[in-house]
Amino acid sequence: MNEIIRQGFPIDIVIGGCALVGALLIGLPIGIMAALRRDTGWDHLPMGLSMIGISVPVFVVAPILILVFAVNFHWLPAGGWGTGSLKNVILPAAALAAPYIAYVARLMRGSMVEVLNSPFILMARAKGVPRYLLILRHAMKPALMPLVSFLGPAVVGVITGSIVIETIFGLPGIGRAFVDGALNRDYTLVLGVTILYGVLIVVFNLLADLSYSVLDPRVRY
Repeated sequence: MNEIIRQGFPIDIVIGGCALVGALLIGLPIGIMAALRRDTGWDHLPMGLSMIGISVPVFVVAPILILVFAVNFHWLPAGGWGTGSLKNVILPAAALAAPYIAYVARLMRGSMVEVLNSPFILMARAKGVPRYLLILRHAMKPALMPLVSFLGPAVVGVITGSIVIETIFGLPGIGRAFVDGALNRDYTLVLGVTILYGVLIVVFNLLADLSYSVLDPRVRY
């Protein structure tokens, strides 16, 4: 059991970490832009696309990516881990990140709209604070609060990997090992993965709670 988790967990960390970073780098700017241009095409189009990203399951997105980038263009490998090079990581990470990009964009958009209508933002705007300072210095931190709450369990979800992603791309991660252990009645492996998942949930939710004091000075622990 320990050897299986030791071999599979680093793979999940790499793919999950890349997926999470990609989701934040793409989803945050989209959400902020949609909030700043609310009720325009720059708002309706990305939010509509994000709803599609949430609705379309991963087992549909992953084969489409394989068909386009591996089968048609031959740019990336269709599956397997190999030596863990960047080419083997891109497609699984992109498929895993797709729904999280949509979640991050919608959460950030809704939170930013609410913060921009707050009295302290209206006061800063009345005092003539430049728009970029208004966003970066005053609105960004409170707008990140709902996103941080979401990222606690989301980080664990992407790090432990998706069973569907690991199956489609042939990755030897712990999600696939968990299913194999359940089918083979390897209860020790199932229990070990469950305990690992539970510990990660507790740790990342604790980190999310502690980060509230950094984002909101009214919170003290």
